[in-house]
Amino acid sequence: QVHLVESGGGLVQPGGSLRLSCATSGFTLNYNAIGWFRQTPGKEREGVSCMGSSDGTTAYGTTAYANSVKGRFTISRDNARNTVYLQMNSLKPEDTAVYYCATVKQEFGVTTCNLERSEYRHWGQGTQVTVSS
Repeated sequence: QVHLVESGGGLVQPGGSLRLSCATSGFTLNYNAIGWFRQTPGKEREGVSCMGSSDGTTAYGTTAYANSVKGRFTISRDNARNTVYLQMNSLKPEDTAVYYCATVKQEFGVTTCNLERSEYRHWGQGTQVTVSS
C-alpha cells in the first residue's frame, strides 16, 4: 500500500529556511514521479515542484518548479532512504500553506514531471508551513 508522510513544517520568520521531508513506502521510488503541492484555505491546491522517475541511467528524472518558488526551493530525493525533500530558502509570508507530497507511477523511460495535481494518484496528509514575524 502506497504511503506518504510529510514532516518538517513549522513556524519560520521571513527570509528563513525549512526542509520538508516526504517519507514513502509501498512502492519503488525510482519508478515514480514525486510532486510537492501546497494549499491555503479557500484556494486551489497548487503545484510547487516535482521530480520525474529514473530511466536507469540516472537516480531521478527532470525537475520542475512553479515560477513563484524558482531559485528559492529545491527538490531532491534519496532513493535508498525512500525519501523526498523540499528545501525552502528565502521564505516569504505568501509561502504559508499546508504542503503535500504526492506520487504517481510512470512508464519506464518517462523522466519528466508536471505540476498538475490531477496527474498524481497518491497523497500524504500534509504539513503546515507558516512564515511570519
